[in-house]
Formats: sequence, C-alpha cells, structure tokens
Amino acid sequence: MPCDLRLIAAALLVALVSTIAMAQTFSVLRGSTPLDQVAPAAPMTPEQNTSVQEPRNYPEQPPLIPHSIEGYEVTIRANKCLSCHARTRVHESQAPMVSVSHYADRDGQILASVSPRRYFCTECHVPQHNVRVPVENDFVDVDTLLARPAAPTRPAQGKRR
Repeated sequence: MPCDLRLIAAALLVALVSTIAMAQTFSVLRGSTPLDQVAPAAPMTPEQNTSVQEPRNYPEQPPLIPHSIEGYEVTIRANKCLSCHARTRVHESQAPMVSVSHYADRDGQILASVSPRRYFCTECHVPQHNVRVPVENDFVDVDTLLARPAAPTRPAQGKRR
C-alpha cells in the first residue's frame, strides 16, 4: 500500500511540473494574453521575392516558393502557378517545370495535364517570410547530419576467441 501512495504522489508531481512547463511555453508564444482570449494577429511580413531557390532540408521536401504569390488565384477554376510552371509554359517563362510526379494519377497513370491530386500547389509548397523564429529548435538538415563524423562504435559484446 505505501508503494501505491508513493507512485500516485510521483505521478501527481510529474503532472504538476509538466503543467508548469507547458504554461511557461504557452506564455512565450501567447505573450500576456490570457488563455480565454484571442490575441491580436501579428502584422504580416513581406514575402521573400527572389529567383534564388532555397535549399531543401530533408529528402522529398517540396521546393519552397522563392517569390511572392500574393494575389495568385489557386482555385478549382484557375491556377496562376501553372501560367509559368506548366510543362507547356516553361519555355516562355524560364521557370522550373512542375515535377513529372505531379502529372501522375493515384494509379500511376501519366496524364496530359497536372493531376487533380497535385493541382493546389500551396498545400505543399509555401512562400518564405523573413521572420524571427518564435521557438528555438535544434533542427539539423540532412546534409549537415550526413557530413558529421560517425560516432565511434563499441566492439560487439559477443563471443571472444
């Protein structure tokens, strides 16, 4: 029975400490706005507008949009992105062509135009803004990770001869 009480007390202590830590994290992101109120939105920052392609940070990452897309219409009836990036338009625009994977349907059949599954570009591709990072992190891109020297390995703990 005393063991059960110690276990319950330990669980309550962990819950209390994690609640305090979470409250501090939220206060960093929310500022002084109480949880039952909505803070005013921060002002929008301008989009980057350059022709320089951003590096990708991990395999299969969709390319970032290096230019402003403010005012672009991407609806079921129109897709402004395709006016430059469609296979038939890249010779005029000199923009990168939409990946060939975007022309395949879910069964792998190649279509003449962009697949409806890949039509709404901003579901995966996003423009960039120069902003302060709201929460610090220790993310390391895959190339940096691969360039690190390998950790020394310990000899196997198997049979000795």
